[in-house]
Amino acid sequence: MTSDKHLKARIRARMARTGERYAEARRHIVGLGREHTDHGYALRGGVHPETANITNVLHHHGREISEAMVLGVGGGLGAGYILWEFAAHDAPVLTLGFRHRWNYLDWTDATLTRLGVPFRAERTGGARKAQAALTAALEAGHPAIVVPDRQFVGYWHLPAHLDGLGGHQVVAYAHTGGGVRLDDRNLGPLTVDSARLDRARARVGSYRNCLWEIEGPGGTDLAAAVLAGLGDCLAGLGGSSTSFALPAWRKWARSTADVRAAKGWPTVFAGGTGVVGALLSIWEGVEPVGATGGHLRDLYARFLDEAAVLLRAPDLTACGDRFREAAAAWHAVAEAALPADVPDYRQLRELSADLAAAVTLGDEGDGERSASAAALWAARAELDRRPPVDPDFPALATAIETAYETESVAVDQLRNAVRSLVP
Repeated sequence: MTSDKHLKARIRARMARTGERYAEARRHIVGLGREHTDHGYALRGGVHPETANITNVLHHHGREISEAMVLGVGGGLGAGYILWEFAAHDAPVLTLGFRHRWNYLDWTDATLTRLGVPFRAERTGGARKAQAALTAALEAGHPAIVVPDRQFVGYWHLPAHLDGLGGHQVVAYAHTGGGVRLDDRNLGPLTVDSARLDRARARVGSYRNCLWEIEGPGGTDLAAAVLAGLGDCLAGLGGSSTSFALPAWRKWARSTADVRAAKGWPTVFAGGTGVVGALLSIWEGVEPVGATGGHLRDLYARFLDEAAVLLRAPDLTACGDRFREAAAAWHAVAEAALPADVPDYRQLRELSADLAAAVTLGDEGDGERSASAAALWAARAELDRRPPVDPDFPALATAIETAYETESVAVDQLRNAVRSLVP
């Protein structure tokens, strides 16, 4: 038990230093977690759900492409901050978006099309038709991307009050007995009961029973696809929207410390109720733990490194370095939100990382997932009632503002580099 605890501490330390997801950091430290083949499908892990899904399915069809390249071709980075206040919830729910068009399902269609991948997209309101479409895809040997509700699908062991609040895309790649094997960046087989998956896919109306059946590796002029993706990133992240572009971060920074605005954090979280949950949501949303893969700035830097070679454009490598600086700035945001020198916060961070680690183990990690999730949500509920320290909203606002400024410099440098590539 002691050695396991120390191993996890080393893995978490590497994650904090490198921005890697738990599975990737674990590979480097212990040499385990190499890809596992299940029903002819290789489990290879990944950082971000949507980009890892496409990367891993294309690998299954024999096309080698990096997750970083998929991210870049798909438009790269985005920005998004929403603080939801639902009447049915005791506390606000924080949503952060870091991928281009992070709140739109058409990102998947557009990215597959740009990569020249043959696919069939289907959406139906009927459970039987949805089940039949998935069965047909799997019987044809075509892993399919689906979107189950994260709470209802079960293996994240989320509390009941998060039922219906959404989820992320995963790959369904095989039937086995009464279940379906899923790839959610796990490194061991992960099985969900077929009926449960059917209900989880139908749970959220905005993407009820969505399915993308990828039929082969496809191919395209990758250089042209990269240039198009760079253009999308500059138009999106580098745009003027205060909801979906860089100004969203400045808007968030200002609202975090604004004591007069109705949506300012000092007002929304007056009395402390729910503030720990929001701070944990920042840490889980920004760092490469939890469900969504984190801020993605370091992954995009890797794309720029690859693009520099492909396009023979060394200036893109320097741009990648700027986005690595942005990644470090986002890490500072996470640290400002949930500082490790507060013991109760450190416990929350460790429990969250342990839950993410257990998901990578697949079916073998279910007991550990259940225990980590129960401890995490119990601790979160207790600290939401009794925050261990007063939140330092000004420090958090400063960290977010710094991330905004650092990222703005990176975008400006990228814009200049791309301008020199386009006649």
